[in-house]
Amino acid sequence: MSENQNHSATPSLPRLAADLERLLKLRSQPFGMKLFTHAADMEAIPKIRRPASVHTLDQIVAQAARLGWTVGITAENLVGDQCRAVVGLGNAKTEAWRSGKHTVGVWHGTLEDAGARQAALNCVPDGQYEALAVGPLATGRLEAPDITLFYATPGAMIYFINGLQYVGYKRFDWSVVGETACADSWGRALVTREPSLSIPCFAERRYGGVLDDEMLMALPPEYIAKAITGMEALAKNGLRYPFPQYGIQNDVRDGMARSYPDRKK
Repeated sequence: MSENQNHSATPSLPRLAADLERLLKLRSQPFGMKLFTHAADMEAIPKIRRPASVHTLDQIVAQAARLGWTVGITAENLVGDQCRAVVGLGNAKTEAWRSGKHTVGVWHGTLEDAGARQAALNCVPDGQYEALAVGPLATGRLEAPDITLFYATPGAMIYFINGLQYVGYKRFDWSVVGETACADSWGRALVTREPSLSIPCFAERRYGGVLDDEMLMALPPEYIAKAITGMEALAKNGLRYPFPQYGIQNDVRDGMARSYPDRKK
């Protein structure tokens, strides 16, 4: 979906971003992520920024979400194979990488555990893409992103999920790989094309500026419009975010009766 698609059935990306921020009271900007077969196509994005330093992908993502930058990278801009492997840049998935030996004594106690964690990661296959770009949806510079992403509190996330489930209900089952949790969010969404929720890991919080009360949702753009429609319907039913506290000792029937009349005293 491109930001130029402005008909009512497909809201523009800036409009989707504005609706998300309004409904979920977001503290950072929704953003998109797009893989490029050729680096030259990434470099042709208007006002694209290119890193002057070596970064983690968490830092690049934070520059889009926290600073509003549109940033393009190739494998050489990333600090190591762990970041490259999740998004399929370079030829990162070597035997040494698959073994996980670089994490033994850091995140895992044995080589077997480290290798099992590497095997559990959702990763884009190597050899298909030369570059990746991230940028805020509000600017419209990153046309037709592969996936869209946003950080939000757990309360906002369940409200967004309620919106997704309002019509066409589906149960969601998500993974927690532990460290390298970006494989649970943008890695999984890029591979499966499905909504993917994650608990951001140590690296995302230390290097990407993710706050203690934030989770990350990654999903193809078309799901956002569906969730917004659902959340608007929920709001009309009196169910809005942030959720008002009712009180842990009050008679619950008065509160429940707002949604369920048969609960009245």
